[in-house]
Amino acid sequence: MPDTSNQPEIMQRLAKKVAERRTFAIISHPDAGKTTLTEKLLLYGGAIQEAGAVKARRATRHATSDWLEIEKQRGISVSSSVMQFEYADTTINLLDTPGHEDFSEDTYRVLTAVDAAVMVIDAAKGVEAQTIKLLAVCRLRNTPIITFVNKFDREVRGPLDILQEVEETLKIDCAPVTWPIGMGKSFRGVYDLQRDHLVKFTSGKEKQGTDQQVIEGLDNPLLDTLYPDEIETFREEVELLREASDPFDLEMFLAGMQTPVFFGSGINNFGVQEVLDALVGWAPQPQLRAALSREVAPAEKPFSGFVFKIQANMDPKHRDRIAFFRICSGEYKPGIKTRHLRLDRELRIGNALTFMANTRVASEEAYAGDIIGIHNHGQLQIGDTLSEGENLTFTGIPYFAPELFLAARPEDPFKAKQLAKGLKQLGEEGAVQVFTNDLGRMLLGAVGRLQFEIVAHRLSAEYGVEAKYEPVEIHTARWLSFPDEITRHDFQKRELASMALDVDGNPVFLANSKYKLSLTQEKWNTVGFHATREHGQVLSQG
Repeated sequence: MPDTSNQPEIMQRLAKKVAERRTFAIISHPDAGKTTLTEKLLLYGGAIQEAGAVKARRATRHATSDWLEIEKQRGISVSSSVMQFEYADTTINLLDTPGHEDFSEDTYRVLTAVDAAVMVIDAAKGVEAQTIKLLAVCRLRNTPIITFVNKFDREVRGPLDILQEVEETLKIDCAPVTWPIGMGKSFRGVYDLQRDHLVKFTSGKEKQGTDQQVIEGLDNPLLDTLYPDEIETFREEVELLREASDPFDLEMFLAGMQTPVFFGSGINNFGVQEVLDALVGWAPQPQLRAALSREVAPAEKPFSGFVFKIQANMDPKHRDRIAFFRICSGEYKPGIKTRHLRLDRELRIGNALTFMANTRVASEEAYAGDIIGIHNHGQLQIGDTLSEGENLTFTGIPYFAPELFLAARPEDPFKAKQLAKGLKQLGEEGAVQVFTNDLGRMLLGAVGRLQFEIVAHRLSAEYGVEAKYEPVEIHTARWLSFPDEITRHDFQKRELASMALDVDGNPVFLANSKYKLSLTQEKWNTVGFHATREHGQVLSQG
């Protein structure tokens, strides 16, 4: 019989490691300052000594989290990146998500792997379209949200106006933790409502600033000396705020019902440390994760987790493919033997990686909440579960039916195999959806047009394939499920012209119009037409 005498000590050690971890994503509308905030959190976390010149792309530096060549050229985030660092005796796993709406699928998958999120809002523009969509995704799992209202070093909207818009548009209660005095050229700093002191504004830029000046107490005479024109109005505003707004409530925050709100200027390093301290102090440690059979506790001894992202060619010299893996329970050690549930076979993880964007080091140990990279030779797909023994399948990572379609063919016919290989890998990665019809024609499906541009760039740069992309008359796609093999055979025979397979070999119906889809659904009323799928499992009717 196995020795279980040290089980309590093992469980206690795992619980301690779990309690020391925070895993969160940063979400926002494009250009709200998400990547800038990511850089500054890394700066204050001691992970980097100098922040990338996020706006000044002329410089040789680029944002640490933007590592794809096209991101450096265009100054946008189109790929999620993972960064791990230590801060205040806590291991931080920070996931930077694509800001561009065309990459919402990648962002959704990242949000399934985190326990909290920081929402960045541009103080001049307020709540924007992509912010609304991303918060709706967070709501599906009641993810706790910390809000950072950015760019108060510019002429922006009033803070009360912003809070009202957040509450009315996003349907979440706001609990201001800091409050700005002034804006733009007259931005003086932020007042900490909990600690009863004002932090004086100083600009920071690339390097972490020296200790900021703190003025204790709202009635401090020094405030009258420094800000004679603003202080009385500001005192009245703070008193009104304390009377009218609800105080921060940790339980409501953890339930996803209330968001603590911080004000500042990410580009100037101002207000950033307060957000980092809030993440360590308030954000939840790794939580229970839902599997088909049960919920998995993070301090359980058996190792388990799931793949939420695959990235090809992070190191172009080695043409590698990395599976990003969220650990849900247990402990990773080099050489650990796991069960690959989808393939029903053993998979040994010999040399997992931890990340600082594209910089990686071999991981000697990792625990629930940590994100590790597993070298992938085609055996891992998005949504796959690895488990140390038990037959677990973690849930919640869907693919959505694309809305835009192109056909791809190589300019050089002799590079057809290279094109097929590149598109297969990019399809498995989730960069685009790839369908192959009965004639062997490769069709690309995407949520937004920029996805096509990124795929074309990467095929050229990483696979050496120039391709021609042609529009096709496809309105939408639906994954299919059949009641029996006879129905499957009859349907595929009669609807052959509209049939294709996705990158995982699932049958897909490609409708050239809304009318065609409706007509086919009526004709084949025992066949399931599905707008989403989850690594082999059909999720919902479309």
